[in-house]
Amino acid sequence: MLATLIDAPFDGAEWVFETKWDGFRLVASIENGSVTLYSRSGLIVSDDYKAIAKALEKVKHDAVIDGELVALDEHGISRFQLLQNALNTSANLRYCAFDLMFLDGEDLRDLPLVERKKRLKAVLPKHPLLIYSEHWPEHGKQVFREAEKLGLEGVMAKRARSRYLSGARSGDWLKIKTGKRQEAVIVGFTAPRRTRPYFGALVLAVRGKGDWRYVGRVGTGFSHAMLKDLHGKLWPLRTPSSPFKQRVKEEATTTWVKPKFVAEVKFTEWTGDGEMRHPSFLGLRQDKKPMNVVLEKEQRRPT
Repeated sequence: MLATLIDAPFDGAEWVFETKWDGFRLVASIENGSVTLYSRSGLIVSDDYKAIAKALEKVKHDAVIDGELVALDEHGISRFQLLQNALNTSANLRYCAFDLMFLDGEDLRDLPLVERKKRLKAVLPKHPLLIYSEHWPEHGKQVFREAEKLGLEGVMAKRARSRYLSGARSGDWLKIKTGKRQEAVIVGFTAPRRTRPYFGALVLAVRGKGDWRYVGRVGTGFSHAMLKDLHGKLWPLRTPSSPFKQRVKEEATTTWVKPKFVAEVKFTEWTGDGEMRHPSFLGLRQDKKPMNVVLEKEQRRPT
């Protein structure tokens, strides 16, 4: 089940509010004590996160759980940037469980959200790698203010009695971000400048109506190790032609690549030309398919 982006926090008696965890979506299927982890794109990734799978083996039921893989900072806050290194070291990884779709063969998706979460809390074992995602009723504006103070990515708003709609993007699940962020597909990189090695900036795009739409370049947010790693991933994907119908900036110094990798980027605002202003690279997303990356437009909050 997917959430709809809205433009502002709100209060509502029919709603509950959760932390928006800053990581990768993972569904855990537990059957006869064996755990299979699935990414949002449907790939089996259990071998990549063996410690998380091992922790979930302690669930004493057959179950299908929805949650988020995150990396925590020293204050216990999930940070997408930290997740990149944590994936290589397994350090500080946690699984934040927030929904329960099946339990011991029973399909729970038609039950109210709060009932599903009650059952999830009852079956989720106490383990240092597992977190139950708490929720708070009604007072979304207050929850959002606390999220801003803590530097969280945002808040999730969910109708307390909502059903679980597999594969659907629903108005019953809403996300409110504390800052602007956008997923974008890497379609090229520019030549390095001055003392920076490997490349100058990544060229970014989202899917439009049957083609690629240019949304700018990102040249900040990289460590030396990240520059080297990204260049190594992109170099074998070189292709001779631009994916855009129109010309874009710095084409003469751009190396085009096949659209395989998805970046998470934070920025301040959209320009009149539809580009991200002051973008900064946060990391690669392993849970998103490039062809599914579109411009995320904020909807009006519920009235």
